[in-house]
Amino acid sequence: MALKAVFFDLDGTLLDTAPNFVIAMNKMLERKNRPAISSDELHEVVSEGAHAMLKRVFGVDTTLPEFAPLRSEFLDIYLEDLASGTTPYPGIESLITEIKNSKLTWGVVTNKPATYAEPLMTFFNFAVPPKVVICPEHVAERKPAPDALLLACRQSGCEPHEAIYIGDHRRDIECGINAGMPTVAVGYGYIHADDCHTHWNADHTVMEAHEIWPIINNYL
Repeated sequence: MALKAVFFDLDGTLLDTAPNFVIAMNKMLERKNRPAISSDELHEVVSEGAHAMLKRVFGVDTTLPEFAPLRSEFLDIYLEDLASGTTPYPGIESLITEIKNSKLTWGVVTNKPATYAEPLMTFFNFAVPPKVVICPEHVAERKPAPDALLLACRQSGCEPHEAIYIGDHRRDIECGINAGMPTVAVGYGYIHADDCHTHWNADHTVMEAHEIWPIINNYL
């Protein structure tokens, strides 16, 4: 196999977005005269999305009538300043440079809505911009269904076995497996305390982003 493309999950894999979610949540809590939270209180649920973060902080489930307005308020605050506190994980920028130098395509495949994912990706000046940013709105079924990765392959001009997918959640690895694509599970992202990235049946596991390039290089 000659590798042609590298795809990343976004939150917890490519970018550390948790600090910005904490900033947005604390702005919301301040409006409601409630005490601020620490980053530790949100860290492991960031990959689960706004519903999980709101449930963690406010104790509200998606079935309750107060959930929808809370979610809308939270996401409006988040959208006001998408990149505040958000940074690429250590080693990611040099990894993208290696990808560029090897003339590989790269992209993002995320369950983060396009309203947030697309402008966020334009904010960061990587060595080369992503070829694709695939979000739930672009496909019939979101991860762990393979639809998003298969679309990323079509738009990148490669077959699934000619790409590799990197993620920090079990559903990322399941998505890659369902698409017939090699996978890398990272241990530095937003993982529940009772879970471990080595248990997801990924083809490869790493603890830090700088460990990813040697894996990619073995597929070239």
